[in-house]
Order: sequence, then structure tokens, then C-alpha cells
Amino acid sequence: MKYKFYMVFICCLFFNCTTDVSYKVKIKEFQHALNLQFSNPMSSPLNKEDIRTFEFLEFFDINEDYKVNAKLELTPDSPIIEMKTNTERIAYFRKYGIAKFKINNKDLSLSIYKEEALGKGFDISDNLFLPFKDWTNEVTTYGAGRYINVGYPDLGESTIEIDFNKAYNPYCVYNNDFSCPFTPSENDLPIEILVGMKTYRKSH
Repeated sequence: MKYKFYMVFICCLFFNCTTDVSYKVKIKEFQHALNLQFSNPMSSPLNKEDIRTFEFLEFFDINEDYKVNAKLELTPDSPIIEMKTNTERIAYFRKYGIAKFKINNKDLSLSIYKEEALGKGFDISDNLFLPFKDWTNEVTTYGAGRYINVGYPDLGESTIEIDFNKAYNPYCVYNNDFSCPFTPSENDLPIEILVGMKTYRKSH
């Protein structure tokens, strides 16, 4: 009798958690791919010295509550924006839209951008650019904020998926050879985003 009860309990647990486990596996694979990228001298943003001592990137625990389907308000007539970077370079973006969503029952919004090749009439990335800051900055995450790559929504869709579990640090965190746009002030979130990549700590 005890054995039958145990098996029923396990089955219920499995079916209730299948979606959650599947999602966590996908995020773990995403994190593993980043660690492989950073440990490979051919793809790593780290300098040669830091690659030799690199062990792993640090992440918060995975939490699917921070994956949201945001309502998207397109901004097709927005002007080109100049974004300052950590270098003298100026990056050029156009606001693609405004994403509105809730986390922990709090109404939030973020502007989403696409990078422009100035004077050439086309964007230069396969993904939309989402920089953001939150209350973890300078505590457990990089002080100038983190980035998320966001895929273009399907034609006619009025929502867009934002997964903060995939938030990562700008490459200039690891190597001064990179030029990284600063997060616009309109993308400062008044909450802690306790998922995604943590601040980088060298292994030596």
C-alpha cells in the first residue's frame, strides 16, 4: 500500500513539475552555452590572461516568474537615438517599442531598441536590444546594468517575450577592448531582478 501511494505521489509530482523542469533545463543549457563561449579562446570576450583562469559565470537561481509576455506598443516613427558608451564611440539606436508587463504584481515598462547603421537605412542586429537597470546593480550585478537579446515578434503580434533569466553582462565588463552602450534612464526598474547573470568575479 505504501509503495502504491509513493508511486502515485511521484507521478503527481512529475506531471505538476514537467513544465517547470523543462524550462529550467532550457535555461541551464543557455547558461552552459555561455560558459563554453567564455572558456573558448576563439569566442571568449575575456582577455588571454583571464581565459586561462576562467572557471564559470555566476547566475541567480532560475525563476520562471521572471519570464513575461509583455504587451508591446510599437513606436515606428521614433527618431534615431545616440547612446553613449564606455568609450568615445556613440551607438545609434531607434526605439522599436515599449513593453509593458507585471512582475510581483508591479506594473513595469521597458523601452526596446534596434541598432541602426547610421546613414545606411538598416538595423545591424538579428535581435532587438533590451538594456535595463534594477536594484541589484552594484550589489550583486554589474553597476551599469545588464542586457537581454529579444527576438522580433511575429507579424501582427501585440506581445513580446522578455526572459530576465537570460540577462547577461555587457562585454566591457570583461574586457576594455569592447564598447558597450549605457542603459538609458527610462529603463531603470524600481525593483530587484533576482535572475540572470551576476556580477563578474575573476578567479584570481
